[in-house]
Amino acid sequence: MSQNFVVDPDAVARIVEATGPHDLVLEPGAGEGVLTRALAETCGQVVGYEVDPLLAGRLAARTRDDARIRVVRGDFLAARAPREPFAVAGNIPYSITSEIVDWCLRAPELTSATLTTQLEYARKRTGDFGRWSMLTVQTWPWYSWELLGHLSREVFRPVPAVDSAILRIERRSQAPDLPGYRAFVDYGFTGLGGSLHATMRLRYPADRVDAAFAAAGIARGTVVAHVHPDLWPVLFDRLHHTG
Repeated sequence: MSQNFVVDPDAVARIVEATGPHDLVLEPGAGEGVLTRALAETCGQVVGYEVDPLLAGRLAARTRDDARIRVVRGDFLAARAPREPFAVAGNIPYSITSEIVDWCLRAPELTSATLTTQLEYARKRTGDFGRWSMLTVQTWPWYSWELLGHLSREVFRPVPAVDSAILRIERRSQAPDLPGYRAFVDYGFTGLGGSLHATMRLRYPADRVDAAFAAAGIARGTVVAHVHPDLWPVLFDRLHHTG
């Protein structure tokens, strides 16, 4: 099932602390329930999803007397998002990281997602390489992305080939209304013209592009991935509103 279970108590405690207290938490890949039971100590209700029927059955039997925990024998990705505010937390299978992140970003009532992922994935999404991914930029006005620490491969069994990290995605309290923003970022990442400035001048009047980049404080030769996500809404606003 491509799952590596957290066996180190300190690592479990770090994940729980990063998650924080919530009334309702959904856990993808509950596995043997080590994290499930730890989350239940700080959260009101934990719903653990486990696709492996044997593991799900064992966990359900072990927690049947704990009203704080409910075990679902099935695929988290097939779950319907709750209609009330909820968080997601879990040591997720590496092979479906992108699918789980996409599920979280589509859930209207999600408040945060705290996930263990491959270290490289977390670094890529949080700008830790000094570069920003298109997904991060597209969602930045609505979600923050933060790397909350590394997890050595030795805290998992079986031991994976790479180290991991705690990635936290949190919904911002203020959600701006930016229709067309995601498509704007998608165009910017096409790389047409080389730099982002050159790409934008292929679509927008040159003087407006120059003024927008000056307002955002972005050098004209900056490669698209090096533009901080905070600056993209400035460009978007300046290029789409002339008033």
